[in-house]
Amino acid sequence: MNGKPDPEELKELLQDDKTIQTNPGAHEKHPTASHSGEGSNRGLEFLYDVPLQISVELGRSKILLRDLLKMGEGYVIELDKLAGEPLDLYVNSRLIARGEAVMVGDKFGIRLTDVVSTADRVENLG
Repeated sequence: MNGKPDPEELKELLQDDKTIQTNPGAHEKHPTASHSGEGSNRGLEFLYDVPLQISVELGRSKILLRDLLKMGEGYVIELDKLAGEPLDLYVNSRLIARGEAVMVGDKFGIRLTDVVSTADRVENLG
């Protein structure tokens, strides 16, 4: 086993999970659902408590080491995105969605405006 999930198996699991969410009890009759142990289904429930690293990116820039060493308070780094362009939302370093910055109380948040399709996300796992 190489540690990477098989994209075809993930597609099957995601499809099984959609069936379970839209039709509770359907997993019991689903022909591709396999059971192990004490009747647990093969859905994605076992992954629900896995912690994920989420980051929002405003933009990127490349700088020289000498400029990095000159940085101090008030230093400005020009990013490659224009003002008003959507922010990128990454989960474990994979692009998942784009959105706009919002204020939630006294904290920043992101309102998703474009989510990468499930099929594209699964395809990019490998």
